[in-house]
Amino acid sequence: MADATDIASLSFEQALAELERIVGQLETGQAPLEDSIALYERGALLKTHCEARLETARLKVEKIVVGPAGAVASEPARFE
Repeated sequence: MADATDIASLSFEQALAELERIVGQLETGQAPLEDSIALYERGALLKTHCEARLETARLKVEKIVVGPAGAVASEPARFE
């Protein structure tokens, strides 16, 4: 398992795939306690990363608007 500092460089899809793998390992109950704790901690970091990536995507999608003639445009995000 890679170091937790590499999570920021993962795409959403990569992070989600690793998170699914970790969940599968934890569900089997076969890992020793210390390994299970490390897997759980990594999974929590991956979950947070995925949520942040989804929020970024949601903000981008919200800024896509349909103009009066039906043309699709985008507006710059305003964070106030």
